[in-house]
Amino acid sequence: MQSGDHDFDHDGENGVLPSQSIRSLIGGGAIRSDTPVEDGQIQPASLDLRLGDIAYRIRASFLPGRDSSVADRLEDFAMHRIDLRDGAVLETGCVYLVPLQERLALPAIISAAANAKSSTGRLDLFTRLIGDHATEFDRLEAGYAGPLYAEISPRTFSVLARTGVRLNQIRFRTGDAAYTPDALVALHAAERLVTVDGAPVPLDAAAADGGVGFSVDLRGHGGGAPIGYRAKRHSALIDLDRIGAYAIDEFWDTLHTDRHGRLILDPGAFYILASREAVHVPPGTAAEMVPYSALVGEFRVHYAGFFDPGFGHAAVGGSGARGVLEVRCHETPFALEHGQVVGRLLYEPMQAEPDILYGGAVKSSYQGQGLKLSKHFAAP
Repeated sequence: MQSGDHDFDHDGENGVLPSQSIRSLIGGGAIRSDTPVEDGQIQPASLDLRLGDIAYRIRASFLPGRDSSVADRLEDFAMHRIDLRDGAVLETGCVYLVPLQERLALPAIISAAANAKSSTGRLDLFTRLIGDHATEFDRLEAGYAGPLYAEISPRTFSVLARTGVRLNQIRFRTGDAAYTPDALVALHAAERLVTVDGAPVPLDAAAADGGVGFSVDLRGHGGGAPIGYRAKRHSALIDLDRIGAYAIDEFWDTLHTDRHGRLILDPGAFYILASREAVHVPPGTAAEMVPYSALVGEFRVHYAGFFDPGFGHAAVGGSGARGVLEVRCHETPFALEHGQVVGRLLYEPMQAEPDILYGGAVKSSYQGQGLKLSKHFAAP
């Protein structure tokens, strides 16, 4: 694994690289692809990654380790090679490895992290990035040079995938510029990062240690609207290229409040819920949603975690937009209560304000959102 030898204009400020810097990385050869990178792949603080022409059905998930490339280890795990050019079915309960169209030759000061795109997570399509010599999923060390692979495991819905489909995204950064608790409190005071019914959530340095907490909404907004959705098992196939094409009731059960104001999570079931808080990501910051703690219950929240600059900002005047929670319960049934803290938002500064913002120049299916399924489903 050799560092990229391309120059990168670094002004001394550490942080997440904005859209214009990602274009510079592409122009300088630090991000490469046999098929030119499309403008639509470039997000305010990340780059969408595209599936290549083939997928491998593998018998187990794996990491290559420091002494091996992914291709070396693939010989041990590959069971079947699948052509994606005309579309192929990726089945629930199976694990696939797909070489991506993009590869990297990063400058020595730039590291990278990846996450599933919002639509990917809302389909319960578990996706992780792997690089050569990696000892962690979704993380690439500074100066990484080599190919990129997506591990894909459909959990609830089998999907039809083709070459070029974008399931995950990558974020680049210099240094470690995470906000201190005191700096995060000051940012919240100035920008109202999280609010409930328009009022800022109280936040002090102790509460801000490790990010801003968020909780689940199990009350909704009345009028018979659902407070969430539970995925149906044994549903039909979802074509990842078809937008607004599927009826909700064929794939999801709607959930409503009960007199106890709680929801019993079933082991193995997948839920779409919403945060009680409205989230605001100012243009000079980026955020990531992460699980709160395994100690609060045997469930996982939010597999797709990146929030780009401008989320909850441009479309609604900075008042925020609720986060959508992708929830899976594990070993035992669990009673989830309204307002229970289920995760944290990690904010970090941008190296510079991006020249495009989420919901502005970048049109999104989820700006100003409340509870919302992936873009593949027709509006209720």
